[in-house]
Amino acid sequence: MSSLAEYLAKNYLTADTPKKKSTKKRKRKDKDAAASGVIIADDDAAGWENSRGGNNSDDEDAPTVAGVTKAFKKATTSNWKTISADDAEAAAAADAIIAANTDGNPVDDAPTIADDSSVIKMSSGAHAGLQTAEQVAAQIAKAQAEERRRFEAADPAESGKGQETIYRDASGRIINIAMQRAEARKKMQEEEDKKRKEIELRKGDVQKLQSAERAKQLEDAKYMTLARYADDKGLNEELKEQERWNDPAAAFLTKKKAGVSKTGQPLYQGAAPPNRFGIRPGHKWDGVDRGNGFEAKWFQAQNKKRERQTMAYTSQMDLD
Repeated sequence: MSSLAEYLAKNYLTADTPKKKSTKKRKRKDKDAAASGVIIADDDAAGWENSRGGNNSDDEDAPTVAGVTKAFKKATTSNWKTISADDAEAAAAADAIIAANTDGNPVDDAPTIADDSSVIKMSSGAHAGLQTAEQVAAQIAKAQAEERRRFEAADPAESGKGQETIYRDASGRIINIAMQRAEARKKMQEEEDKKRKEIELRKGDVQKLQSAERAKQLEDAKYMTLARYADDKGLNEELKEQERWNDPAAAFLTKKKAGVSKTGQPLYQGAAPPNRFGIRPGHKWDGVDRGNGFEAKWFQAQNKKRERQTMAYTSQMDLD
């Protein structure tokens, strides 16, 4: 190493030789300064100096002169050095010596490659800073894959994978979901049954009989033939049992008991205004219509509607 240091000091280091100041010039400057009261300070002058012979004085009105310092020193010689072929060979030898002494290890001043773990990352997994869209997408995909791998490798007891969700109420007690669902279904069923009973209670006896007959007809329809002809005995019996208010043969063709309703209750014997439901008054009716006239208006509206349809049809037939 001593030879390397000597070589570097010889070829690359230059020592400035101090110049001797002229004593004549210095004496002359000091004499002029003493005559004029000005002090010439050296390069290491600290600051302001008193102008009266260097003695400290309390006179504030005395003029003061700033110390003169040498701020910059202009280089008089060039630091460039011409290297000859011999010097290049010596430099190569010096590089070989340095490489041998470092044993192949990188020099301290060599650039270091930053590890990926020291890079600032965002919450999405992408690196902070200016990057292309492809780099950001690749970094996010890599972070997601790493997170999935860690999740799959984690213990199911710690990650909660495959565990049943625990529900709690406001007080923190565990709620049994299966029991809660069963109770909710039971409550819903009870509400539906209650509504069904209320609807049944609103119905009259005739409506209940009609509902039962309709259910019986649907049950019998399972065993009926697809086509029903005019000689169908069941169809004819059903048509004969229907009651029509304007049927002239109702008095001698009916098989039902006169003056008795479907429910077996006695009916009013006499003329009574019709209604849209075809319900006759009971035997205790006094013959006074206490309605608001809606039934009569309803029949008038139905008659007018049928009349308009008939007139439209006949007019169309006349035009044809």
